[in-house]
Amino acid sequence: MASIKILYVEDELFLGKIVKESLETRGYHVLMETDGDKVLSLFKSAQPDICVLDVMLPNKDGFTIAEEIREVDNQIPILFLTAKTQTQDLVKGFQLGGNDYIRKPFSMEELIVRIENVLRFSKGERTPDDKKDEIKIGKYTFHVSRQTLKDNGDERKLSFRESELLKLLYQNKDKIIDRRDILNLLWGNDNFFNSRNLDVYITKLRGYLKNDPSLEIITIKGIGYRFVTG
Repeated sequence: MASIKILYVEDELFLGKIVKESLETRGYHVLMETDGDKVLSLFKSAQPDICVLDVMLPNKDGFTIAEEIREVDNQIPILFLTAKTQTQDLVKGFQLGGNDYIRKPFSMEELIVRIENVLRFSKGERTPDDKKDEIKIGKYTFHVSRQTLKDNGDERKLSFRESELLKLLYQNKDKIIDRRDILNLLWGNDNFFNSRNLDVYITKLRGYLKNDPSLEIITIKGIGYRFVTG
């Protein structure tokens, strides 16, 4: 665990100091920044394994920082810390490429579990680019480690969770997969907010795959989904 490097962005100095020291006692290496304007340069120089971003920051908020980071690295796991309670704010975080979120105030135990969960899901994604990493889905080519979806030369970059969801649906193609199983595997629990976010991601994947009528993500009401591949 000592090799795991966390870029932690928090402007509340007292809270930040507690969180940083607590993570370091668990063996993580923590780089803390308080100013949103300075995060991107630190990200580029530090090359962390995961980013933990407070949403409410001076000069530049966590959502904007996440957008900038995603332009540099499409795979780095991002965990948002937020005091916001509106569902649309949480959905926005995922749409910008966030992998998970945790509400303030939070316990250190919950934060560590969330970090470990996101890291666990991301480990298998940073693999060498080769043909074995490509999956043909109808007329599309899904490159797992690059998190891209190609259609006749047009390439779309997927967020980490979009990629994980598509992979999970494909691995269970033509079978019914329980909604709760998806939520627990990809979000860590099946609460209301995660359930709403899953709805958003299913809608987005349907849009990405719409050019091939043989592909369909069917909602099985009250149960889950079935990915039909023709």
